[in-house]
Amino acid sequence: MKKKNQKNFCIAICMLIAFVMWTVAIRFIDVQAIGPQESSVGFATINQFVHTLTGVHMSLYTITDWLGLVPLMFVMGFGTLGLIQWIKRKHLLKVDYSILVLGGFYIVVMAVFVLFEVLVINYRPVLINGVLEASYPSSTTMLVMCVMPTAIMQFDTRIKNDVLKRCVTYAITAFIVFMVIVRLVSGVHWFTDIIGGALLSTGLVLMYHAIISLEVK
Repeated sequence: MKKKNQKNFCIAICMLIAFVMWTVAIRFIDVQAIGPQESSVGFATINQFVHTLTGVHMSLYTITDWLGLVPLMFVMGFGTLGLIQWIKRKHLLKVDYSILVLGGFYIVVMAVFVLFEVLVINYRPVLINGVLEASYPSSTTMLVMCVMPTAIMQFDTRIKNDVLKRCVTYAITAFIVFMVIVRLVSGVHWFTDIIGGALLSTGLVLMYHAIISLEVK
């Protein structure tokens, strides 16, 4: 088990390093002013190709924006669970270890979101309500790919019925795939924004999994 956990930590760190390298590459490789208002975009050739291929579908953008409330509901749900445990057990450290770590995980995800609102890597390929917004990494991709996989891990230990557990896992996995693909097809993000969001999310989720695995049974 110890070796498996060390492997999980190593993979998580490698994914986070890959995200950093990907981000740096976007800043320096094939940078061209192909965005709205002549905004510069890295990997311009592949980004332009994918964007031309998908086109822009604002209806899909709106759908994924509204469905983005789903992971926020999960965040509120697990936050409420942690609060109830805290009140009942009368001590913060008596809250389930995985819930405490999950709270810290949510804080890290929010901090990363704020960071890339300030540290702009790419702007969107389209104006949203006439405004040029930061788009890297895809915040919707990051939100879905961070919150939903950790929800699966929580349900894995809390749902006792195996059939129900599998159904929940399949449903959440399908939701993740749907959201990421539709977000790309909507055309409101560059291809590299989606990849960046996926790399970062995978690294953070694997790190979360490795940390909760440290709990002494």
